[in-house]
Amino acid sequence: MTKQFDGSPEEQADLRRADSLAREIFSDVANKWALLIIEALGDRTLRFSELRSAVEGISHKMLTQNLRMLERNGLVDRTVYPTVPPKVEYALTEPGRALRRTVDVMCEWTQRNLAHIESSRRDFDG
Repeated sequence: MTKQFDGSPEEQADLRRADSLAREIFSDVANKWALLIIEALGDRTLRFSELRSAVEGISHKMLTQNLRMLERNGLVDRTVYPTVPPKVEYALTEPGRALRRTVDVMCEWTQRNLAHIESSRRDFDG
């Protein structure tokens, strides 16, 4: 018998379920550009052009899409100032800063294990 999804908070938070909100959120924030944007913002407030310079290789379109997604998920605040031309700034929200701490741990893990991973790749590809 197939269990039906009832939308309970437990099911919504279950990453293993294809139809869970948690999986959708995880998919949004676990992409390379979102992680790099979160890391670049850190504790700072940056304008779009500053953020684009800080995230090497990101296109205008990808930065715009990812900032909108992060704002939609409540991880980034976007502030528009009524100037000509309009001044727009981005900063992490409290949940965004909490996620950044996790991203920092992932970066530290990568640095600690980089030599091992490079060696494993050489062995595998060799």
